[in-house]
Amino acid sequence: MSLGMELRLRQHLAVTPQLQQALRLLQLSSLEFAEEVQQALARNPFLEEPADTVIPPPATGSKAEAPDENPGPAPPEKAAADDGDWSSAPAAGNDEDGDWTSWSEAPVGMHEQLRRQLLLFPLSPRDRALTDLVIDELTDAGYFESSVEELAALVSPEYEVEPQEVLAALRLVQHLEPVGIGARSLQECLELQLRALPATTPGRPVALKVVGEHFDLLARRDFARLQRLIGCDDAALHSARVLIRKLDPRPGSCFGTDDVRYVIPDILVSRQRGNWVCAINPAVQPRLRINQYYAELAARRGGCDASFAGQLQEARWFLRNIEQRFTTMLRVANAIVARQRAFLSYGEAAMKPLILKDIAQELALHESTVCRVTNGKYMATPRGLFEFKYFFSRQLAMDDGGACSALAIRALMKELIAAEPPGDPLSDAQLTRLLADQGLKLARRTVTKYRTLMRIPSVELRRAGAGTAIATQ
Repeated sequence: MSLGMELRLRQHLAVTPQLQQALRLLQLSSLEFAEEVQQALARNPFLEEPADTVIPPPATGSKAEAPDENPGPAPPEKAAADDGDWSSAPAAGNDEDGDWTSWSEAPVGMHEQLRRQLLLFPLSPRDRALTDLVIDELTDAGYFESSVEELAALVSPEYEVEPQEVLAALRLVQHLEPVGIGARSLQECLELQLRALPATTPGRPVALKVVGEHFDLLARRDFARLQRLIGCDDAALHSARVLIRKLDPRPGSCFGTDDVRYVIPDILVSRQRGNWVCAINPAVQPRLRINQYYAELAARRGGCDASFAGQLQEARWFLRNIEQRFTTMLRVANAIVARQRAFLSYGEAAMKPLILKDIAQELALHESTVCRVTNGKYMATPRGLFEFKYFFSRQLAMDDGGACSALAIRALMKELIAAEPPGDPLSDAQLTRLLADQGLKLARRTVTKYRTLMRIPSVELRRAGAGTAIATQ
């Protein structure tokens, strides 16, 4: 064995506390960022807001008092000019005068209600996780529009989840209240509700045959043929139809929404002199500055109090990182708007394909940085309020060699469905053919996926008018 010394040069990135804070501030939503600012004001005596600014307290309570170790009388209102004033328009007033008697409990949504019911079942952790997965896939109307194969494929392969296990979890969810929840189609939804009725219910046997075996004839209102095939008289068929009218085609609609969130836009987009212009929303910009009194006191002490000097440095870092957050956000917003000018002018059908890498390369930023900016950040445009990541859509090739975004295809699908005859809606296969006629060749399962993402009911639901056509008979 030989001993020796060797000199090597190696480069590595050291993530400093300042950089960590900058990254954390960048990924916060506007509400989370406002709470972070309040926490910084409470714990750092060197930060203050101007006297004419009223910042709402965080959800956990009002701003805490300054630490006991802060010497001297209350600081004057004037701030040091060289430490900057990161300011914007005053935020909304606080809610100290609010009436606490007007508070009420938020309604529990469908998904949470179903999970509460599952607590009564003795399930293994694996089975409970699968039922939670199924519940998460339910639409607002209470339908399970995915396939058990697709849902099983979404689970990490290490768990070896089979489609039969997902199907068993779905069957369990279908036994929850309200009856009909978790159905995969309108036909199955009505059939589940009919089977849950007592056997002595008038019209139940005929209604089960109508829904289970001849649902297409019921949707087309071909009652004469229904009567011949089932072998019943007019009175029996009428009784079955009356019973079907009492069923709920949208069992999930009886619940409130699961998550109502109020969004404050970070960027305001407007058209000025023919150009689309982005600006930071003043409502999300904090008015912070360094407290002059404590800054001068720290300078007089010099290095006698390291913790005092450290708090001053942290305050300055915080102000710089706030500025960096809004600067980066505005740069990304300008780059997005420049790429999607056609969408702002003409709508979804003009949306261009865009990925995070495109913006990252244009702005010389890391792709992860762009990802942090696009998550939880919103821009208000003349066409509505959109999250940044809404403008990113993968590219799909066209027959003529061009490219089209997935969002533009969904917009075209929406137009085709809106123009379909009320009594003869387009199936997913027909939509696939119509898109192919326009040079967009997609698999039928892709069309089904896009339709589901747009929360558009299946052809059976649209043909029956989500139950309205049946209910009016």
